[in-house]
Amino acid sequence: MTGLVAAFAEAWDEVRIHKVRVIVSLIGVLIAVAAMTVITALGDMARQANAEHSERTSGRPATLQVSAWSMDGSLVASDTLTGAYAEIVERHSVTYSSVLSTNEQLFRFTDGVEPVWTTYIDRSYGEMHRIEPREGRWFTAADERRFAPAVVVNEAFHQRMGAPDLRTNPTVVIGGERPVRATVIGVTPDAYSDESPSAFLLNSHQAQWGIQGAYPGAPILELWVPPEAADELTGVVTSDLASLVGVDLQVDVYRIDPSDFDVIDGQLQWVIRGVSVIALGMGALGLVNIALVTVRYRVREIGVRRSFGATSGRVFFSVMMESVFATAVAGLAGVVLAVAIVKNVPIEELIGGSVTDVPAFPVRAAVEGLVAATAIGALAGIVPATVAVRVKVIDAIRF
Repeated sequence: MTGLVAAFAEAWDEVRIHKVRVIVSLIGVLIAVAAMTVITALGDMARQANAEHSERTSGRPATLQVSAWSMDGSLVASDTLTGAYAEIVERHSVTYSSVLSTNEQLFRFTDGVEPVWTTYIDRSYGEMHRIEPREGRWFTAADERRFAPAVVVNEAFHQRMGAPDLRTNPTVVIGGERPVRATVIGVTPDAYSDESPSAFLLNSHQAQWGIQGAYPGAPILELWVPPEAADELTGVVTSDLASLVGVDLQVDVYRIDPSDFDVIDGQLQWVIRGVSVIALGMGALGLVNIALVTVRYRVREIGVRRSFGATSGRVFFSVMMESVFATAVAGLAGVVLAVAIVKNVPIEELIGGSVTDVPAFPVRAAVEGLVAATAIGALAGIVPATVAVRVKVIDAIRF
């Protein structure tokens, strides 16, 4: 045990004595570990941004969409379908569901009446599609009991109104045969540049105030269910809806969220790890080159130690541990640098998307960086340590 501790102490002393050489040789490792950690952190954030984008457009895993129409091609009465949908939700104890329909609705702005594409939903739709208003809020249970309808609009709609402060409870008139004044309670980000004005209205408000659009269509049901139950519910809901409506129906139930997202996510992680390994390998090559050159300059020192009784194992271990200690310190510095970069760089601009649930700094990446740096130090130290062991005392005296 004493010999082992002495070897560790000797290796650490060599690192301190040759600190300039160590710093120069480990710049590549430090940068590689920092790059590896930053790449892993950015990968986690990119995957989260990709998942959130998918959930906003297609729903959370697993979202089932249910639609139905008569076999002769005619529309089934909306009230009939809505009642059957409600029965299905209650029968299968689905926590998050929404009846969905879209239509072109007239809105009266200060400079005239304009048709706006409007989506009628239940308030659970916001949670199912991760809708986060940029200003204001999404619908709540209290909104369903309002004495006037509430509306959530996109940024283009908000700008069309003159961008009023939502704290002043701005209103807009929904046109048609029975005009009704609605209060704007939230503004969602535009899905893309130059998007046209659009709006969300609650199904309960549509029914209560008789808000009808220009092109009424059959409502669709969306269900957010556990992914493992999606396949089973697909068949069950199909038969249940046909039996509840009581007419010859064509029922379509399919999953609208990407079911292969886990596969894509796994492939992305392998790509990230591959890039990280390449970055760390490049740093290790530089370390090996400098370590070999350094050993050649230390031939006399190593020969003197051998002449005083240092064994081959002792010389090998001490030289290799110099690399291990040095790379461990470089790895720690690289992780600290990576944390500083991730915390202070506008990551959302780099990955090209907004992230609502920003993942914490990946501790796994920091640990992997430290372990990888230490392992690289051990591997990089084997070659110079082997060269040092082969040094002969007589050759060292001549050197």
